[in-house]
Amino acid sequence: MLLAGVLASGILVLPAGAQSPAPAAKPSDTAGTPYRFRPSHSSRREEMYYASVWGVDSLSAKAVESGEIIRFSYRVVDSNLAKTVNDKTLEPSLIDPQAGVSLVVPSLEQVGMLRQSSNKPEVGKSYWMAFSNSGRRVKRGDRIIVQIGKFRADGLIVE
Repeated sequence: MLLAGVLASGILVLPAGAQSPAPAAKPSDTAGTPYRFRPSHSSRREEMYYASVWGVDSLSAKAVESGEIIRFSYRVVDSNLAKTVNDKTLEPSLIDPQAGVSLVVPSLEQVGMLRQSSNKPEVGKSYWMAFSNSGRRVKRGDRIIVQIGKFRADGLIVE
């Protein structure tokens, strides 16, 4: 009887003993940089504001061509209100307060301004403009301001 008890307890202990203990986590493995949620899109309230006052929505800024160009794009929802944003005579600028720079749309000799526009903006059509980012001062994740005449889009995040 004693032998049966010892054998039974050995069988129960053996599987538990066969498992190796979990390695202790190193403090450097678990402690990393804190994660901050950064929304990549504007709020519904902002979209409604830009659509009702300026006639545009779907505003976005994206670093392209390895960061040498920042592409600002928008979609027209009201052609009469969007005339200001689409006006070729107004000089657009992209301002990055963190980097302390103001970018402009370059004008190339044979191509003209790197900006898509028309005399009368078409509803539902997307338009863009490319800002020169030589030196790559504006980076992905930066909050920027795009200003075209009286139009001002604050807090866009560069994707």
